[in-house]
Parts: sequence; C-alpha cells; structure tokens
Amino acid sequence: MTDSDQRAGVFYAIAAYGLWGGLPIYLKAVAAAPAEEILLHRVIWSLLFTGLLIAVARRFGRVKTVLANRRYLLVLLASSLLIAVNWLLYIWAVNNGRLLEASLGYYINPLVNVLFGLLLLRERLVPLQWLAVALAAAGIAVELVAFGTVPVIALTLAVSFSLYGVLRKQLPVDPQSGLLLETAILTLPALLWWGLWADSPTANLFENPASFNLLLMAAGPVTAIPLMCFAAAAQRLNYSTLGMFQYLAPSCMFLLAVWVYDEALQPHKLLTFALIWTALAIFSTHGLLQHRRKSRATSR
Repeated sequence: MTDSDQRAGVFYAIAAYGLWGGLPIYLKAVAAAPAEEILLHRVIWSLLFTGLLIAVARRFGRVKTVLANRRYLLVLLASSLLIAVNWLLYIWAVNNGRLLEASLGYYINPLVNVLFGLLLLRERLVPLQWLAVALAAAGIAVELVAFGTVPVIALTLAVSFSLYGVLRKQLPVDPQSGLLLETAILTLPALLWWGLWADSPTANLFENPASFNLLLMAAGPVTAIPLMCFAAAAQRLNYSTLGMFQYLAPSCMFLLAVWVYDEALQPHKLLTFALIWTALAIFSTHGLLQHRRKSRATSR
C-alpha cells in the first residue's frame, strides 16, 4: 500500500468519525420532531439515498448474495432491530440533554467489544486488557454509587452497537449494501408507524416549512456518507490504525455536550470519564504494542 493510499485512508477515517461525532448538530436541528419520527426519516431517506448510489455503481450483486441465503436474512433482521434501537436511543439522548451519557456509551464500546470477544468468540484476554475492563467497570460503579442506578443509556448504546458489529461480521456485504438491506427491512414498519400513529405537529410534511422538510430528507446522506468514508478508510488502513480514530466521535460528542449544549459535568461524572479514558489508553497502548510486534515478525 502506497503512502498516498495511507494519507487518503487517514483523511477518510477523520471524515467518518468526525461526521459521526458531529451528528448531534444535525439532530438538534431537527429536534422539533420527536425521536421516533426522526428515526423513520433516517430509515426512509437512507434507503432511497443508498439505493440510488448502489444503482449508479451497479453493485446490486452483493445485495443479491445476501438475499439468496436464509441464514444471512435472519442475521440481517437481527442487526436491523439492533441498529434501530441504537439509533432511536441515541436520537432521544441527544435531544433530551443526555449527550454526555451517549458519548460515554461510545467510549465504552471498544471495551464491550473485548468482552464479547471473550464471551461469544472465546478469545483470551491478557492482563492489560483485564485491567482496562476493570477500570471501565469501576467507572460504571461510580455512577451506581452516585445515583444508585447504572448508566442505562451509555450501556445500552455500547451493547447494542457491539452486538450489531458481531452480527454484521457474519454478512459478506459492504457497509453501503448492508445499510440498504437494513433500512429496507425497517422501511415497512416505519411507513406503517408514520401513517397510523404519528401525530406530532411535524408528522405531515405538507404542513412543514420546505427548509425543515429538506433537513429531514438530509437524514439519508447524513447517515450514509460517514459509512462510505469508513469503508474507504478500512480499505486503505490497517484495522489497528483505523481503531485509533474511533475515539474521535465520542470526543466530539463530549465537547459538544459540555461546550456547546451546556450539559453539566458533575464531579462524579468527570471521575467516570477519567476512569474510562484511562482504560482506553491502556487498551490502545496494548493494541499498538501488539501491532508493532506483528509488524516486526512479518518483516523478518
């Protein structure tokens, strides 16, 4: 892989995670609509936008491969439900002053991935990884002691997205085609909800300002473009290198929550984040050392 490919990969990675980190800005712009309504727009317009892109690129062959396999369809149904839960909770959290907790969920996500590797894939953890997991658990314990409850939003976002990743790894499909299939599955329930139960002031597009309708329709590219950038980055960077950029998105969320949307960062919440950040530093250091050892071994 050439240096120009590496540089392009870094650009695409920053674009993908930066756009995901900036997603709250978009969600705040359409906050006049309830969370479930924003979700249905995200589903419908993502389907249309992604379908158009795949049609132009003539890449429906990959989609047909999945549709011809019953097991893949069952996996796809499960992944669709998980991503719908993840999206809905994230939208609700952003527009109800819980962006800090949402960012905590995506900071925890890599450590939940490690746990799922242990529990589902029977991978073994080294002492440094155990230490990182223990520190993350301590961070959650701080929340438990301070409030008497666990950070449900953060944990649900982390677990749902980790399970989603486990399922998607079983599908021989790229991110764009996967998004097309998942939104296709979710479109019928979304249309039924829109037609039968949606009763908010923004549910009828004919009564909305054109500018607001355009914002709702922008949910398609807002959802699909970061995925395309991520796919482009994954093609050009080592997975361990790409993983170093994953903290950009929750960091953007954290800064937006504190500096733009004035969410309170109480001392116990700061302690929770400090423990999680320390865990991630240990986790990332172990990943870098492991990557360097593998690189030296292959170069000999």
